[in-house]
Amino acid sequence: MTGRGRAPRFRQQGTGMGRLLDRVFGAALALSALGFVAIALLVLVQVGGRLADRIAPILGAEPPGMAIPSIAEIGGFLFIASVFLGLAGTLRAGGHIRVTLLTGAMPPAMARGLGAGVAALAAGLAGFATWSSAVQAWDSFSFGSVSYGMVKIPLWLPQGVMTLGLALFTLALIEAVVILTRGGTPPHQAAEAAQAEET
Repeated sequence: MTGRGRAPRFRQQGTGMGRLLDRVFGAALALSALGFVAIALLVLVQVGGRLADRIAPILGAEPPGMAIPSIAEIGGFLFIASVFLGLAGTLRAGGHIRVTLLTGAMPPAMARGLGAGVAALAAGLAGFATWSSAVQAWDSFSFGSVSYGMVKIPLWLPQGVMTLGLALFTLALIEAVVILTRGGTPPHQAAEAAQAEET
């Protein structure tokens, strides 16, 4: 159980693999958070530059012309990276919205079986999305595709990060399937139970 007011820590059966996944998903979450911080800083600099350009003529000075080229594209790429890198860690922390109305009314064994089936289906869909994203990233790399803005960003970079996030999400879902089929409690359910006890 976690302390009141703190985000739940990832919980796994204490195995070496569980600890490794804790580190991997935790690192991805940290990168996700850094991406959102970078977006906030870019917007802050851009807004500050526009204010400086408007205030400078009033003060009789030359506008500094502070502007970040292709900020919309860069911000969009950072947002995509942040969202996809955070998928796996958010799942394990119980942060995704899940509807448990049906499983809550079932006997534990049946609910566990349904949960494993749903997680397996989700893992299959996430695996397909990972494969599709990887193919797109490889095509962009092979053809040298770049963004349309002033700053030419190779498209395989954001697509590759998106692929990595999807792959980690697939791994987290597979982990849940394995734990459920072995009769254990996956990290996202343990985190949800801990959150319910705190409220």
